[in-house]
Amino acid sequence: MRIRIWDLPTRLGHWMLVALFAFSWWSAENHHMDWHRWSGYGVLTLLLFRLYWGVVGSSTARFAHFVRGPRAFLRYLRTLPDRPGEITVGHNPMGGWSVMLLLGLLLVQTGTGLFAVDTDGIESGPLASLVSFGMGRDIADIHELSFNLMLAAVGLHILAIVFYLVYKRENLIAAMVTGDKFLPTHPRGDFEAAPWWRAVMGLLVAGGLVALVASGFALI
Repeated sequence: MRIRIWDLPTRLGHWMLVALFAFSWWSAENHHMDWHRWSGYGVLTLLLFRLYWGVVGSSTARFAHFVRGPRAFLRYLRTLPDRPGEITVGHNPMGGWSVMLLLGLLLVQTGTGLFAVDTDGIESGPLASLVSFGMGRDIADIHELSFNLMLAAVGLHILAIVFYLVYKRENLIAAMVTGDKFLPTHPRGDFEAAPWWRAVMGLLVAGGLVALVASGFALI
């Protein structure tokens, strides 16, 4: 049975974050700091939108739908070797906390980038003037550390996707591309899509906030 589980804003935001994260890595490694800065603004815009969409978006995109407590997490962990596994619509309890970890690391990554100062003080974040040079360098170190943690988390995320594809026979990538998932039975509760204007409004507000921050609040 084919069931809709992901809306278009969630899917587009997911793949754009993947692309921009990879581009941010490449641009930093190749010293294209102007591109790196603009890519970071794009990541921050999508991140703010995802946090907003996690509150007012479609049913499966909402944090209330997939963030579960320790008991649900451990219960699902015990069923992980089962094949077929527990039927879930959207993120399972483990996947939900994986999403929260990735979003948290992205917040640290983009937030520290706004204040980070490089060794010569030339390539710095738009809010670097609000902190001392020494603090800006410390923040730059955290920025680098959070990126390495982000790489580790992404690696675990990819391994989990491969595990579900090979062992569980569950194609999570296809679901995030098409928005649909094939389930043996109809799950409890129907997918409820949020109206398109809500997504447009959230994206405009997120973009406006990032533009304000990128200007060093000069637009106020």
